Amino acid sequence: MTISRDNQTANPQEGVKPCGLFIVDFDGTLLRSDRTVALEDLDALRQLGELGIIRAIATGRSLFSFNTVTISDLPMDFVIFSTGAGVLQFNGAEIIRKVNLEPHEVERASSVLKSYRLDFMIHRTIPDNHMFAYYRTNHKNDDFDRRLELYSRHAAILTETANGFGPATQLLAVVPARSGTAVLEAIRNELIDFTVIQTTSPLDGESTWIEIFPTTVSKSQTAAWLAEKLRIDKRQIVSVGNDYNDLDLLAWTDCSYVVENAPTDLRNRFTTVASNNNGGVAEAAKRWLTERYNI
Repeated sequence: MTISRDNQTANPQEGVKPCGLFIVDFDGTLLRSDRTVALEDLDALRQLGELGIIRAIATGRSLFSFNTVTISDLPMDFVIFSTGAGVLQFNGAEIIRKVNLEPHEVERASSVLKSYRLDFMIHRTIPDNHMFAYYRTNHKNDDFDRRLELYSRHAAILTETANGFGPATQLLAVVPARSGTAVLEAIRNELIDFTVIQTTSPLDGESTWIEIFPTTVSKSQTAAWLAEKLRIDKRQIVSVGNDYNDLDLLAWTDCSYVVENAPTDLRNRFTTVASNNNGGVAEAAKRWLTERYNI
């Protein structure tokens, strides 16, 4: 694992001491089904900024993918992208942290995925991690094919061995519905010194994506790094999410919410607010401000 950039972060609101950190997932949480953000959510984010609370998006998207969604005047201070492998200081558009797998780690993880006959991609290092090489085992994997089609300009066939690929941000295996849970646990058991994250496919809403990162990468670990840089107490951090790739972050933050469109087991574990299409982020912000700051 290599941390190739670890800059000192500046307070995005100079002269104002941060009094909290509000972290929100992007797809299915802040972003609505029509790829817009609710006006009440934007207003809530602006209010948080006015109160000296740092606002951060934590997304599984690469920066390339994140930038395909146009949101005018998004009130945000940081973007934790690629599930924590990178951090962008939003206003200056500067990448202040990026982490990657070493070539021998890429080879080991790819060998494990091949042994389970999985279809997978290996993504280049940040900021080019929208580019990948892919390895196909199965003839029918509609979600894998859909992702290949989406990124066809940035994809190349992986040679028989991953030895020559070099460092990588992550590996991503696409597992058809009903097969994901069992193989996920098996891979976690074999790759105990990696971070292995489960994500529900944002493309078909059913397949399981198994994402493999360096052991220091996850939404929660990168959020902890950012909070330390900004000198924000963990008790003043809140998160809002909607899926399993948010689980470690939701479990780590002192106060956690999930939107109504989250899976049932997450809704049973964390406080539920309105759906992503109905201002759930604004509701979470209002509840948190009322409970913690009596605002």
